[in-house]
Amino acid sequence: MSQTSQMDGLPVPKRYGAIVAIALGITVAVLDGAIANVALPTIARELQASPAQSIWIVNAYQLAIIVSLLSLSFLGDILGYRRIYQWGLVIFSCTSLLCALSSSLEMLTFARVLQGFGGAALMSVNTALIRIIYPQRHLGRGMGINSLIVAVSTAAGPTVAAAVLSVASWQWLFFINVPVGIAALWLALRFLPDNPQKAQGQRFDLASAVMNALTFGLLISALSGAAQGQRWEIIAAEVVALLVVGVLFIRRQLTMPFPLLPVDLLRIPIFSLSICTSVCSFCAQMLAMVSLPFYLQSVLGRDEVATGLLLTPWPLATMVTAPIAGRLIERYHAGLLGGIGLAMFAAGLFALALLPAAPGDLDIIWRMMLCGAGFGLFQSPNNHTIISSAPRNRSGGASGMLGTARLLGQTSGAALVALMFNLFDTHGTHASLIMAGCFSSAAAIVSAMRMTQPRAGK
Repeated sequence: MSQTSQMDGLPVPKRYGAIVAIALGITVAVLDGAIANVALPTIARELQASPAQSIWIVNAYQLAIIVSLLSLSFLGDILGYRRIYQWGLVIFSCTSLLCALSSSLEMLTFARVLQGFGGAALMSVNTALIRIIYPQRHLGRGMGINSLIVAVSTAAGPTVAAAVLSVASWQWLFFINVPVGIAALWLALRFLPDNPQKAQGQRFDLASAVMNALTFGLLISALSGAAQGQRWEIIAAEVVALLVVGVLFIRRQLTMPFPLLPVDLLRIPIFSLSICTSVCSFCAQMLAMVSLPFYLQSVLGRDEVATGLLLTPWPLATMVTAPIAGRLIERYHAGLLGGIGLAMFAAGLFALALLPAAPGDLDIIWRMMLCGAGFGLFQSPNNHTIISSAPRNRSGGASGMLGTARLLGQTSGAALVALMFNLFDTHGTHASLIMAGCFSSAAAIVSAMRMTQPRAGK
């Protein structure tokens, strides 16, 4: 295929094959971030581990992703996004099998770390690939599909896990990734395009990669420790180390022509504003999605199945609005669409916080739908703006920042839920929803500020 045709997207038959390859890989990578949560008590019991120790089954995966995401997206700019994605599928599939065959907590935790590196490879370049797969005029539609997959996979994790566990053992949460990964790899080898132009003159800087891993690792560790009531001496030491390493890391990036942390892209106003809104929106989403099951089960007395059904309107509404928003970005400014979507999201969150003492199912369902619809309307245009506002040969860096913003928001949101439950005990969900509404409202204001900037890709 010629460079020109690659620059203007793939022809329709190949485009479908390529987008399915990305959809399958991203679905299992995002799902595996949350799908193990539901099975933790069972896994801990079978592997003879304490509940506190079993948390590492989740943390190991998330931590591996967030410390390696930017490094892998940088390698995508140098080696090609297709190659990074294909290797990600191989690693993710093999380590999923290793997870399923694990006979001890230590073995499972180690396998989850390796699986996280595979997941990071998939997440680091997926949106960069979409920029090549779709013609520029239809890029919003591709971003709409991608946003839909990520949002629904994130929100549907507990429901999918409950469905699998109702008919099979916890090992099948990981076994199921293997055939999906093989199918995605076959499609990726056949349909994914190579970079139309690889970055010239870029060199991978190992010192930057180590500093990046330490910076984000210490940040997540300090956030989680503070939320879970860890000793203040340990948290203080982590914060000091974070400040020292973080400052050295950023200073090093500012002197490099091709920085691993794309500080050059953050100088683009619409890019940095879009990253900020992404962090806030995913923080708000996680505050709600982690805290609501506790409210539905502990306060309202719903069982696991009813809880899953009451949470389902959120991803269903996102499924409707995300593709629509992907088309609207071709006509309207992302700042306007994002501002409206985030305002709807905030209204839904505040409405959930103000639920009556004994709400009916419909009271909960319409509020969930409002949250999901608002989130879907915001996310597709926002992702489109992040990717299209970066130069083409820096698409990997932009894709890595998009994934990092999502994970940073989700991790911060989960940590804040723990903090709210520690501070407010029986009213932890209410406090979490109020805080989520505040984050979404702030993001709506920041999104509206983008309307002073020219539309990305124009």
